[in-house]
Amino acid sequence: MHDDHSDDHDHNHDHDNHYSDMQARVKALETLLTEKGLIDPDAIDAIVETYETKVGPRNGAHVVAKAWSDPDFADWLRRDATAAISSLGYTGRQGEHMRAVFNTVDTHNLVVCTLCSCYPWSVLGLPPVWYKAPAYRSRAVIDPRGVLAEFGLTLPADKKIRVWDSTAELRYLVIPERPKGTECMDETALAGLVSRDAMIGTAVAGSPEALS
Repeated sequence: MHDDHSDDHDHNHDHDNHYSDMQARVKALETLLTEKGLIDPDAIDAIVETYETKVGPRNGAHVVAKAWSDPDFADWLRRDATAAISSLGYTGRQGEHMRAVFNTVDTHNLVVCTLCSCYPWSVLGLPPVWYKAPAYRSRAVIDPRGVLAEFGLTLPADKKIRVWDSTAELRYLVIPERPKGTECMDETALAGLVSRDAMIGTAVAGSPEALS
C-alpha cells in the first residue's frame, strides 16, 4: 500500500511487459483465423468490451450497493472481504483473496498493480487496457493526483489519496462514497450508480440525476 509518494514493494510472481508464450500463440492463432475469414475481429472486440465494462463490473457494483444499504454487510466487508464477496457468489481465479477499501470524506483510494496487472476479475471482469499500461502503473504511485485529474477526477487539495498495490496474493476493491440523494434507492438502483472505474478509484460513483 502507498500514500501519495510511497515506494513500490516486491511481488511474488514473474512480470513481463511483452507477450507471454501463451499470449503470442493466441495472437498468432487469432491472426490466422482472421486471415481465413473464420472469425471477425470486430465481434471479438465487442465481446471483450462487454465483459470488460458491463458483465464483470456488475458483480462489483452489487457488492458496493449492498455495502451502502446493509451496514452489517459493510462491516463484514471491512473485516473479511473475501468471505463477504464470496457470500454473493463471486469467486474464482484472480479474486481469491480480496480487501475492500472504503472512500471517505477525508480519503480517496486508488488501486494499481505497479509491476504487473493483478486485478480482481471475479468482481470487475476483464482489466481495462490502461490499467495494464506501464504509464498508469508507474504514475499512479508517483503522481496519483495528476493521474486522477487526467481521468477527469479533481479532488480537493486536502483530501488524502491512498494508493493500494495489488499482488498475486491480494486484490483490492474500492468502495466509493455513497452519493447524496440516494437514501430511498434500493440495491438494484444503487448498483446502477457504480462504474468499474469507481471501484478502481479513477472515478467516483454517479449521481441519481446522471442515472435518470
